[in-house]
Amino acid sequence: MSSVKICGLQQPEMVRSILHLPIDYIGFLFAKSKRQVTSEQAARMIEVLAEQRSAGRSHPLSVGVFVNPSQSELTSIMQEAPLDVIQFHGQESPEQCQWVKDTFPGVQVWKVVSVVQGYPSHSDNELASDANGQSGVPTAEELNHVDALLTPYKYVVDAILLDTFDPEYGGGSGKTFAWEAITAYQAWCSAVNLRLFVAGGLLPDNVGELLDTYAPDGVDVSSGVETDGVKDLDKITRFVERVKHRDTSAG
Repeated sequence: MSSVKICGLQQPEMVRSILHLPIDYIGFLFAKSKRQVTSEQAARMIEVLAEQRSAGRSHPLSVGVFVNPSQSELTSIMQEAPLDVIQFHGQESPEQCQWVKDTFPGVQVWKVVSVVQGYPSHSDNELASDANGQSGVPTAEELNHVDALLTPYKYVVDAILLDTFDPEYGGGSGKTFAWEAITAYQAWCSAVNLRLFVAGGLLPDNVGELLDTYAPDGVDVSSGVETDGVKDLDKITRFVERVKHRDTSAG
C-alpha cells in the first residue's frame, strides 16, 4: 500500500485534526519556504504525535525537510524537536547522510532528487536530474544516469523522493514533472531495495492516475491540499482516501 506524506504543516491544531486519517508521515519545513517553521513550532506539533503514541494510538511519523543544513543546525533542531525522518532537499553529500545515521540512531534519511523538465539544473543547492519526457521502459542511458547520480547514496539513505525543481525554494512548486522520468528511478530503487516517493503538483484529482500508472511506494503533497495557502481538511481527506481506497480496490 502506498504511503501518504502531508507536508508543510504549521499548526498543532491542524495536526490534531488529521490524526484520524491513515496518514503515514507529516512534514515540517525548516528550509526557506512560505511554510517554514521554527524548531519550537515543530516541537509543539511533535508533542501532539507523542500524545497519540502515549495513548497507544497509531500516528504519523514526523519528517523534517532541510536544504543544506549545518551539523550544528541539525543537532539543535533535533534536541528540541526530535524527528523520525530527516529529508534532505539540497546538495547534501553521502557523508552528511551517514553523519545523520551515526548521530541520530533510528532516524531515517530521505534524499530528494529535483527533476527538471527538459534541462539539467545548474543550481548550487540541488541534486537534480533531467527528465526527457520519454515513456515506457527506461533506456540504458537513463539507467546509467540514475545509477551514477544515486549510487553514492545507496547505503546511507532509506528512501528517494522525486520532486519538481523550483528555482526559489527547490521544491514545493505545486507543479508536476514529466512522470515518465519515474521509471528509471523506480528500477534503480527496486534493485537496491530503497523506497521511492513522488511529489510535485499532486492533487486529489491526479494522484489516482499516478498510482495507476507508476505505483510509487509513497506520495507527498503540500500545496495540492491547500486553499488560499492554508491546509484544507476536506482536500487532505479526499487525497488520503484516493490513495488508500485505490490501493484497497487494486488489491
